[in-house]
Amino acid sequence: MLGPGKADLLEHIRETGSIAAAGRAMAMSYKRAWSLVEEMNHAFRAPLVDSSRGGAKGGGAHLTETGEEVLANYRALEETIAEAGADRIETLRGLLRDAPESPPDIPEGK
Repeated sequence: MLGPGKADLLEHIRETGSIAAAGRAMAMSYKRAWSLVEEMNHAFRAPLVDSSRGGAKGGGAHLTETGEEVLANYRALEETIAEAGADRIETLRGLLRDAPESPPDIPEGK
């Protein structure tokens, strides 16, 4: 229903006001970004993203109230997990050949 890549996509939509621009910011095609938005909109009781077609009057996209709530709760959950799992994360890093300072960002779907 929601993971790091979809949460990032929601943030980019909030920042840019556009599904296409959010996709470009994540090196993702418009088709893929739109597909992910549709998945999220159908997974929740209310849509997370509201969009209008482009053209002469513009168009764009924005997070709905539900979208803002879902994103805020997801980010809070990430913080909780990071705090609770800090010791295990450090243990796993210690088992790596070359332990990075911070984990690399891996876009969803790649």
